[in-house]
Amino acid sequence: MKAIIPDLDMDSGTPLYMQLYTYIKDLILSEVVTKGEKLPSLRVLSQNLKVSISTVELAYAQLVVEGYLESRPQSGYYVREIKRGAGHESQGALREDGTGVSGGCREDDDEKTGVSSIGDMEDGERETADIPRGPDGEPGVGSPSDTDTSGIYDINSFDFVKWKKSINKVLNLYPHLLLSESDPRGEKLLRDEISRYLYAARGVDCRPDRIVIAAGTQQITNHISNILKIMDIRNVSVEDPGYVPVTNIFRDRGFAISKTRVLEDGIDIDRLPTNIKSAVYVSPSNQFPTGAVMPAGNRYRLLEWAKKNESYIIEDDYDSELRYFGRPLPPLKALDTHDSVIYLGSFSSTLFSSVKISYMVLPLEISKVFNRICNDYAQTCSKTEQLALAFFMEEGKYQAGIKKLRRLCANKLAIAADTFEKNAKGFIRPLNVSSGINIIISVRSRKSEEELIREARTLGLAVSSTGAGAGAGEEKMLVFYYNSIPIEEMREKVGELINVWSSDR
Repeated sequence: MKAIIPDLDMDSGTPLYMQLYTYIKDLILSEVVTKGEKLPSLRVLSQNLKVSISTVELAYAQLVVEGYLESRPQSGYYVREIKRGAGHESQGALREDGTGVSGGCREDDDEKTGVSSIGDMEDGERETADIPRGPDGEPGVGSPSDTDTSGIYDINSFDFVKWKKSINKVLNLYPHLLLSESDPRGEKLLRDEISRYLYAARGVDCRPDRIVIAAGTQQITNHISNILKIMDIRNVSVEDPGYVPVTNIFRDRGFAISKTRVLEDGIDIDRLPTNIKSAVYVSPSNQFPTGAVMPAGNRYRLLEWAKKNESYIIEDDYDSELRYFGRPLPPLKALDTHDSVIYLGSFSSTLFSSVKISYMVLPLEISKVFNRICNDYAQTCSKTEQLALAFFMEEGKYQAGIKKLRRLCANKLAIAADTFEKNAKGFIRPLNVSSGINIIISVRSRKSEEELIREARTLGLAVSSTGAGAGAGEEKMLVFYYNSIPIEEMREKVGELINVWSSDR
C-alpha cells in the first residue's frame, strides 16, 4: 500500500489526530488505498511520524466509527469497502481546519464567516479518555418527556445567567421586534446563525433561506408531510425500532408506512423500496433507540438509493454534537451532491428541554414548495426565544456551552458505565457509551419492562423501553437517561437503580 507520510503541521490549530484522520480518509476516498489493505500498527505509525500513539489511535478510532476502517482483534486496522455512486468524487473531504464542506445546498458563493468548530478536541483536552468503549450509540417510546420523574435535574447543565442576558438584550434593545408576528420560516437572524453554525460545526453549507424553524421535531414532521403530499410522495420508510412519534405523524397523515429493520450499521438499505418515489426517515449518526452508527460506505449507498429512486432522505441529526470520543460524525447532508437530504436539527438537548426550537434544511425543490405554502402557517416558536438564541449563538455562548456540556455528559456517562460494570456485572450491561444523553442497557431480569420502568420512576429516574421487546434469557433492552442526574449524585443514583432492580430478579 501507499506509505502514510502526511505533512503534519505542528503549529496548526487543527489537532494532529484530525490532520492524520483527514489524510488517511482522503487516501481511502481516492482509492489510493483500497478495501482489505492493512494499515501500519499504532506503534509503527507513531514512530514513523514522530507523534504519540494516542494521536494515531484517535485518528484510527475516528475512521473506524465513521466506517472507513475496521479493527480486527489481534490483527490490526483494515480498509473497509466504500461504494460510492457517480457524482460523489469530491464529497466527504474536510477543510484544512478539520470541518467538512458540503456541495449540495449552496446556490452562490457568499462568503461564510463561521464560528470555530466545536467538534475539535485537542489531545490535552481529553478529560474523558477513560470512557469505557462499547458498540457505538429525541426521545422515543415512553421517553422522559412522557414521564413524571419527580424533580431530579442538574442545574449545572446549562448557564441560565448567560441565557438571561440574551433574553434581556431582546427585551431592552429590540422590544419593537416583538410587536409583530414572526416569519413563518423563523427569524432571519436565527436562520443566519444556524447557517453559520452548521457550516462550521457540521460541514453543512446551506443558505439561510433553505432553513425552516419550528416548535419541535413533530411540527417539523407535519411540515414535511404537507410538502411530500404536494410532491405526490405517499410512501415513507422508517427505522424499526425507531422514533415512534414521527412514525405516528406520517401514519396519521395517511402515508403508507414501511418499517425497515435496523442492523448493527444502521437501517437495512437493501429493504428500502425501489422504483417508486418515497422518503426514508433515518438517524444515521446515533440511531434511536439502538445507538447504531451508519458507516461511510452505507451513507454513500443510501444517497445513491435516493438518487436512483428520485426519493428523499429525512436525516434526523439529533444529539450530533454530544459525541464523547473523537469528533461528531459528518452528516449525510455534508455528503449530499444531489440535493436529496432533508436535514433535521434541534436545540432541546444542547440548551434545555423546554426550548422547543427545531429546524430543517431543505433541498432546493422542496424549499420552493414550502415557500409557496408557508404563509398558510403561523410560526409557533416564541419570537423572543428565537431572537435570544440568535444573540446567544452570535456571541459564541452556544458553542462554548456545548463544549462544557460534552465534558459534563461524558464524565457522567463514564461514572454510570463504571458503576454498572462494578456493581451489576452480568446483570446490567451498557451497550452504547460514546454519545448522546442516554445509555441503552441490557437488563437480565424476570421482571417485565413495565415493572423495571415503574421501579426506576419511584427513584425519580427516567427509563424507557426501546420498543425492541425482550431478548434471549429474559433480557430487557431499556433506555436510561442519565443527563438530568447531577454528576455528584450519579454513582449513588445508579447504585440505587441497581439495588431496586436486583431485588427478586
